Amino acid sequence: MSKEKEVKKESEKVMTKYEKKQAARIAQQKKDEKAAKITKLVWGIVCICIVGAIVFSIVSPIIRRQKAINDVYVKIGDHEVTKVEYDFYYNTVVNNYLNMYSSILPYMGLDTSLDFADQQYDETKSWKDAFDEMTTEQLKQVKALVDDSQAQGFTYDTAEDYKEFQESLETAASEESIDSKEYYKQYYGEFATEERIAPFEKESLLAAAYFSELLEKNKPSDEEINSYYEENKEDYDTVDYRSFTFSATIGEDAGEEEKAAAMEVVRASAEDMQARREAGEDFEALCVQYATEDNRAAYEDEETEQSLTTGSSMSSISSAYSDWLFEAERKEGDLTIVPDEDNNQYHVVEFVSRSKDETADTSISDILSQERAGEYVDNLAASYDVTDVAGKLKYLTIPEESVSDNEIDAADGTEDVEDADFGDEGEEIEGIDIDNLIE
Repeated sequence: MSKEKEVKKESEKVMTKYEKKQAARIAQQKKDEKAAKITKLVWGIVCICIVGAIVFSIVSPIIRRQKAINDVYVKIGDHEVTKVEYDFYYNTVVNNYLNMYSSILPYMGLDTSLDFADQQYDETKSWKDAFDEMTTEQLKQVKALVDDSQAQGFTYDTAEDYKEFQESLETAASEESIDSKEYYKQYYGEFATEERIAPFEKESLLAAAYFSELLEKNKPSDEEINSYYEENKEDYDTVDYRSFTFSATIGEDAGEEEKAAAMEVVRASAEDMQARREAGEDFEALCVQYATEDNRAAYEDEETEQSLTTGSSMSSISSAYSDWLFEAERKEGDLTIVPDEDNNQYHVVEFVSRSKDETADTSISDILSQERAGEYVDNLAASYDVTDVAGKLKYLTIPEESVSDNEIDAADGTEDVEDADFGDEGEEIEGIDIDNLIE
């Protein structure tokens, strides 16, 4: 028999029931093995993804931290500033600003619970842009001051100042019942630690000390102070004067004629009081007679002179008669009647005296020295260009011609260097705001 016939015969052989079961079992086994391989492969891929995600979640913050510590975020002139340093100054600026304007922030359109980047500062900038601009201006001045201090051979030991800063921070953290490490993060940025921000705080302290040196060097002479005073007397003089106010009784629904009639009544009373005073009667005694029942007791008190006001600056006096009191020719005993239509009143006012405020010379000296030192720092800082290395300072991309008149003043939110808050009382821990110094 040929081989072809043998194969054909073999293929035509009828399989037994047992053989069929065995064949089916083998086929299923192969199928299961294939499925197991696929499952194993899939789970391997899943495990790799899970491990990758875990590794990424662990490594990503480390990478971000290293970038924040080491990578250049912005350049100020030739100075390379990291994200950690930038955050230190940014948070200082923001904290200063919010603390100073806390009572009027709602009127300024700023909600501190929302992202600053989502709130408009003006037509072109968000509040984040505004704070970024303030921050770079402060950085420019700090770097300029430090560089100039070195060029001029100025030295200053910041150890004592820095110790006070640390102590005040510890106090603030304790009062807020949080760990000092957490306090650093909350107030100076997510990667801030005592060790990392120490050089920035010390640098700002050095800048502040050098600015104080510039203030001292730029103090005006006595002649300059006197000259400035003569040109601005109204800002520094105070006056003593007596006054009494007659208020018209006018109903809410009163017409113009009724209002005019009521004002005529109090005008007549004021003129009567003026005439009696000019005739020699005592001003305080007249007040007792003309006062309403509710106010009479105050004028009857012999321990005080209710009608007398002393040491008042022009800005603190009613605008109805402040100009009259500060007229150059005014002399003791001058008396006048002043109408105040807006408040439906007539005032009887008597000039007593005018004098130079005892703090005037000090105030003028501070103003002139700060103007001169500030101009010096401005000129220094003007040569320090801002280079947005990380590409995060959006305000720099706003076309110059479209910038609003509501420009950012680098001194916003701050006061004089003597008043700079380094965290006393634990309420606000701040690095020195150099913008503050030139206001």
